[in-house]
Amino acid sequence: QVQLVESGGGSVQAGGSLRVSCATSGVTANSNYIGWFRQAPGKEREGVAAINVESGSTYYADSVKGRFTISRDNAKNTVYLQMNSLKPEDTAMYYCAAALIPVDALPMMVEGLFGYWGQGTQVTVSS
Repeated sequence: QVQLVESGGGSVQAGGSLRVSCATSGVTANSNYIGWFRQAPGKEREGVAAINVESGSTYYADSVKGRFTISRDNAKNTVYLQMNSLKPEDTAMYYCAAALIPVDALPMMVEGLFGYWGQGTQVTVSS
């Protein structure tokens, strides 16, 4: 059974940092990418960052490049998203998701390719 469980969300002031975690189980045989998506109220869900858990290659949306870092600990089956220099516009529900994509480096994040999803963790950034 595939499970993804997010944790680590919370509230922080602009300029602050948060790290969210995605604990996974049962995904190894079915997925090689773990991605983070976010959805703010009234907005479409957008891909933020993804990592190939085999090769370590990463993808970042332009809006978070230089501020967010995705990493994985394969021994713990956990993927992290370190978020620095947070802005109010980063406020959203953050979801992790898993996909099996036969490329080493993602040119973009396509939501429909991610078949397994967690329940989400809320990140709120105040100005």
